[in-house]
Amino acid sequence: MLQYCAILASDMKYFLHRALGAVGMVRVGMRQVYGRYLGKIEHIDGDARQVCAEIVRRLWNGTFYRTSLGHYDFFWMRDFGTVAESLTKLGHGEEVRHTLRWALQHFEKADHVALCIDKAGRTFNAPDEHSIDALPWLLHSLEVSHYELTQKETAFLNRRLKKYADRYIDPLTGHLTKSLYAELRDAVFYDRSAYSYALVGRLAAAAHDLGLNFPFKKSRYEEALTRYYWNGDFFKADSKLNVFSAECAMMPFFLKVVEDEKLANKTFDYINKEKLNRPYPLKYSKIGGKIRYRFGMGPIAMPNYTGNSIWTWHATFYLHLLRHYKRDEYAEEYERFASLIERHGNYPELVNPDGSWYYAPYYRSDPGMVWAALFLELPKPQTKNN
Repeated sequence: MLQYCAILASDMKYFLHRALGAVGMVRVGMRQVYGRYLGKIEHIDGDARQVCAEIVRRLWNGTFYRTSLGHYDFFWMRDFGTVAESLTKLGHGEEVRHTLRWALQHFEKADHVALCIDKAGRTFNAPDEHSIDALPWLLHSLEVSHYELTQKETAFLNRRLKKYADRYIDPLTGHLTKSLYAELRDAVFYDRSAYSYALVGRLAAAAHDLGLNFPFKKSRYEEALTRYYWNGDFFKADSKLNVFSAECAMMPFFLKVVEDEKLANKTFDYINKEKLNRPYPLKYSKIGGKIRYRFGMGPIAMPNYTGNSIWTWHATFYLHLLRHYKRDEYAEEYERFASLIERHGNYPELVNPDGSWYYAPYYRSDPGMVWAALFLELPKPQTKNN
């Protein structure tokens, strides 16, 4: 009887989580339409660094870091995960840890690690029911912010790691199993992307460093990336698509799952050759391959949303890597990207290939992204004039 009650309670919790998540998704959709037709884009005065500092300041609401100054006024684990280290290095470690503590409380309550938490505490994934990267970005954030886990939090995370491995990981090889889930390029369906492998590799490393339980080591995913995804110029998009997609090409290096200067330099050389950093860094992808788009996110409803549009997120990953590998083009690319920020007096989510603000019939690129912290962490290049 007690076992039956426990199962019933678990099922009720699952359905409640799904129902609340659906409410959160409806709210997101409504805010996107409102932002497209009624929202205003503010031009913030100052140079690129001043604009980014003002955005980061405004996004801290006293409880957590919002994702943007626009319709993404809630917490997004993926976006926050990418900036947790930058925010910590910029002196906002207390705010980062406060955000993580708040997020963990809601994840524990839902018995689930999701991509999104709205201001009402509803947890949900978008645009898919499942997410490959929410848990990896959470562990990454905990490690880089020097968060001290409680026993309760440790037990919760170990339970989630077990469920994560059961769902996504082959127990014999450690490789990803084929399934559908949300990831960074959320407009498309990938077949085990290079980005996914990089995130599982980062999860393995962070779990080890945090004293948590995960059955495989980072080296397993480094080997898979270099053996099955490296095509001689870059890490290809997924197991079948031999095309360039910025998050798949950048993230193995950005998260230090692969630390190979030769491969990194090959990638940078390819970007230069194909002019993917012109007129601004960095174009999302090189058009080609048979891309499977999610319903409502394809080229009709969202033209060039993840084509050769320029996502400012990828530009900052790219700039960090140019600096890390001491590439000569760092100074020029930094200034090129700074000019884009100053052109708009804002930090846009994405822009068209010519740098103009992105608009689609039911979507407008969001202003004031938390990704500004990534740019703010970068040192301004030294020139003859400064």
